[in-house]
Amino acid sequence: MSTFLGLGAMGSALATTTLDAGGPVTVWNRDPRRARPLAERGATVAGGVADAVAGSGPIVVCLFDHRSVHDVLDPVAASLSGRTVINLTTTTPGEARELAAWSAGHGITYLDGAILAVPEMIGGPGSVVFYSGADVVGEHKELLDRWGESVYLGADAGLAPVYDMAMLTGMYTMVAGFLHGAAMVAAEGVTATEFARRQAPFLAAMTAGLAGYAATVDARDYAGEGQQSLRFTETALAALLRASTEQGVATDVLEPMRDLVARQVAAGHGDLGTARIYEELRGTR
Repeated sequence: MSTFLGLGAMGSALATTTLDAGGPVTVWNRDPRRARPLAERGATVAGGVADAVAGSGPIVVCLFDHRSVHDVLDPVAASLSGRTVINLTTTTPGEARELAAWSAGHGITYLDGAILAVPEMIGGPGSVVFYSGADVVGEHKELLDRWGESVYLGADAGLAPVYDMAMLTGMYTMVAGFLHGAAMVAAEGVTATEFARRQAPFLAAMTAGLAGYAATVDARDYAGEGQQSLRFTETALAALLRASTEQGVATDVLEPMRDLVARQVAAGHGDLGTARIYEELRGTR
C-alpha cells in the first residue's frame, strides 16, 4: 500500500499512474475535492494525515514547498518511525538536506526525488525522476519505475534537487529567450507559432555544442582554438540589444548576459572564450 500526500497536478498524476498499474493507494489532500477522481478509480481517501499514514508501505509526499512538507509531516512524525518517505516536493538542495536530517532524527528513511517531467508525461516515455538520499530505490523499484526512469544519484539528499534546479535554470532561460525572440518578430506580424516552428530546430542543433562548452569548462582552457571570444560576444549582444530596442522589445532578458560578458572584457579577458563567464558565475572572476 502506497500513501500519497498532496494531490495537486503532479501528485494526482503520480497516484493515478500507480492506481492504473494495479497498486493499492491511499490518498490525502488538504482540499478533499481533489481526491474524488482518485476515489472513483479505487483509491482509499483518508480523512486526515494521521489516518493516511496509519498503514504500511512508502509515503509519497508531493506538496507545495518545503514549509508545507513540515506542516504536514511534523504532527505525525512519531508515527513515521521505521517508514520510508519519498519526497517529490520541489525543494532546494539545502532544504532537502534539512528534511533528511529531520527524518533521521525521527527514525524515518528519507529519499528525495526531482521529477524531470510535466504531469502529463508521468508513466510515459521521456519521464525521468532523479533520486538521492537513502539507498532504497531498488527496494521500491516497482513503484518508482511506474512514474518514469529512476536514476539514483547518491546518498546526499541534496543531489537530486541541485540537478533539478540546475536543469530548470536552463529551461527557464531558454523559454525567456524564446519569448523575447517571439516579441521581436511579432513587430513584423509573425506569429509566435510560426517563430516556434523555426526556433525549435535551431535550438535543438545548438544543444550539440554543450558538450564542447563542458569540455572547455572542465579543462579551464578558455584560450583554445575555435572558441568565440568574449569580445566578439560582447559585440553580438550589443547588436541584439539595439535590434530589440528597434523592435520595441524590453531588454531585460539580454541585459544580464551582456553585463556578465562586459565585466569579463573589462577585467582583461576579452580574447578568451565566452565560456569563461563560468568562472564569474562560480565567483572566481
